[in-house]
Amino acid sequence: MNKKKQFAKTTIIIFFGKVCTQLISFFLLPLYTAYLATEEYGIVDLIQTYVTLFVPIITMELEMSIFRFIIDARGKEKDTEKLISNNFYVLGISLTLFTILYFIVTSFVSIPFRFLIWIDVVVCVLSGNFLQIARGFGQTLDFSISCILTGLTTVCSNIILICFCGMQAEGMIISMALANFVCAAYLFVRLKLAGKIHRKLVDHKLLKEMYKYSIPLVPNGISWWIVNVSDRSIIAWVLGASFNGLYAISNKFPTIISSLTGIFNLSWSESASLHINSPDRDEFFSDIANTIMKLFVALGVGMIACMPFVFPIMINSKYNGAYDYIPPLVLATVFNVAICFYSQIYLAKKMSKQVASTTIMGAIINILINVVFIKYIGLYAAAISTTISYFCMFFYRHLDLKKYVKIQYEKGFFFKSFCIFVFAIFFYYYNNWICNIVSLIVVCIYAFITNYSFLKSSFLTVKQKLIHK
Repeated sequence: MNKKKQFAKTTIIIFFGKVCTQLISFFLLPLYTAYLATEEYGIVDLIQTYVTLFVPIITMELEMSIFRFIIDARGKEKDTEKLISNNFYVLGISLTLFTILYFIVTSFVSIPFRFLIWIDVVVCVLSGNFLQIARGFGQTLDFSISCILTGLTTVCSNIILICFCGMQAEGMIISMALANFVCAAYLFVRLKLAGKIHRKLVDHKLLKEMYKYSIPLVPNGISWWIVNVSDRSIIAWVLGASFNGLYAISNKFPTIISSLTGIFNLSWSESASLHINSPDRDEFFSDIANTIMKLFVALGVGMIACMPFVFPIMINSKYNGAYDYIPPLVLATVFNVAICFYSQIYLAKKMSKQVASTTIMGAIINILINVVFIKYIGLYAAAISTTISYFCMFFYRHLDLKKYVKIQYEKGFFFKSFCIFVFAIFFYYYNNWICNIVSLIVVCIYAFITNYSFLKSSFLTVKQKLIHK
């Protein structure tokens, strides 16, 4: 199977798994905004924020290392078992040390839902690790099924705990932990990991190689946390938890694009690693870059054009303040698409230090803008700082990667993208129904024209498949 078809196949399988989880999360917004006060939602979002911080620190980004090394070990059973054994050896030590330290610290510092947060962190570590192992094995179907199980568990437990048990914030945290536990349990059994763990295969030399790859990704992970979600901490400290609730809701819509980016990123990371040394690499990478960026620009402006119609339906009126901050956050997520694309090329070349350094730069920019301007322009500081930091990261990586891979974009792509975003954002804030309808029509036409060749080839591929069946 040629590279592009294999990449498309992997993306589609992962898409159906991940999209179920993300759509379920999105359609739970009316439930969350109806039953939770802005302050309650802000607290839960802040807890989720810190869980995402703890995980890469605890694991030292081992899950990324195990994924990359298992790809190289495909078809070599002994090497695979060695990697899995070393992985679990380190996981056991890491989680034990985290547990001891966590309960010592929280015995002096009072935090809400102390025990539930510990459980949530542990199961997040396990599920994230097992998901990467599944990807390393190339078992994308099991990966997708685990994601579907996560989504179904989330929606069922949220409805039961929030609507019927009245648990609200506590119910959301329990649901998160339960969903990750189901994911981890399914993959542990399905991947037959128990049979691949052997104490005698623990190799400290191999561990050193794995950590040499993963440790530079730790500051990268922390920096991504700063870029992505430190805004919530600053907002909570300066403006209060209720403002954090508003900002969290405004982020939920761009998160749909981020989630789709994540889906693409999962399949792209495998393709980039497999074909980084192929003779037609530059042509293949350029083809994927153009296809993906045109799709995500269309998704971004499409979301902005749709928001005037969707937001009032999905979100309770007490969260109306969140509406204003969506466009800059959507623009940031589109920059993030390119950032993630370039990131996987660095990682495929095992240049994890470059990934970390550019992300740290973005984190510093994000914090500086937030701290300087949040008292003056409120939540706009958080949204704008995210956009600017993402742009700087994109611009730097775009220039830096030219030294290693020659990626060519279609002529005029960036100018056309800039113009359509300015058009969509202007009518978004003008907020007139007739203008909003015009904006939506223009954006749909733009999306169709720019992605015509991709849509046509996708349609023909599906048609051929159906005919052959």
